[in-house]
Amino acid sequence: MIINFKAYGEAAGRRALDIAKAAERVARELGVNIAVAPGHLELALVAQSVEIPVYAQGADAESPGARTAHVAVDNVKEAGASGLILNHSEAPLRLNDLAGLIARARGVGLDVVACAPDPRTSLAAAALGPHAVAVEPPELIGTGRAVSRYKPEAIVETVELVRRHFPEVAVITGAGIESGEDVDAALRLGTKGVLLASAAVKAKDHYAKILELAKPLAGR
Repeated sequence: MIINFKAYGEAAGRRALDIAKAAERVARELGVNIAVAPGHLELALVAQSVEIPVYAQGADAESPGARTAHVAVDNVKEAGASGLILNHSEAPLRLNDLAGLIARARGVGLDVVACAPDPRTSLAAAALGPHAVAVEPPELIGTGRAVSRYKPEAIVETVELVRRHFPEVAVITGAGIESGEDVDAALRLGTKGVLLASAAVKAKDHYAKILELAKPLAGR
């Protein structure tokens, strides 16, 4: 499970650390893999403070150097990230930039999750060599209408296509994931995990909500 903090106020500053610590506690208690993706400003703080994987929410195509206001892949790695989310629907990339970023990220040892809106685009993203693709229909993101319930066919087709052509690339899913039942449904449809945000970040009790969301992952 990857928890994307986005730019939510609930995950700004040291509040990001509170969520990351809750995720770390759940990961240890259940023996499951949970990664967190704080904003760039909180990335180093979180990476230095927890032992679970910490992903960056994105990076720019530019290489390190005289690049004011850009975030290079190498800088993300130096900040302590172990992975990178690319091409989220809220931060889409041109195909050539996505290909270059995946290659550069893998070259410095980062795990790469490439997001895509549908099965065919997921297949194209898988061809670029990420470690995983996350199929997320953008019309369901942040709606509370889980893809595993409202567009299960998108998950099934993506799993079938990617498994047939690029079996080394894992398929996860996201968009509207709100409950443990949503996570369980996604897993039963063939995915290896989920990418989610508001359900965990905006919860009043981060530990309790992340525990609920992660329980279906235990023992799989």
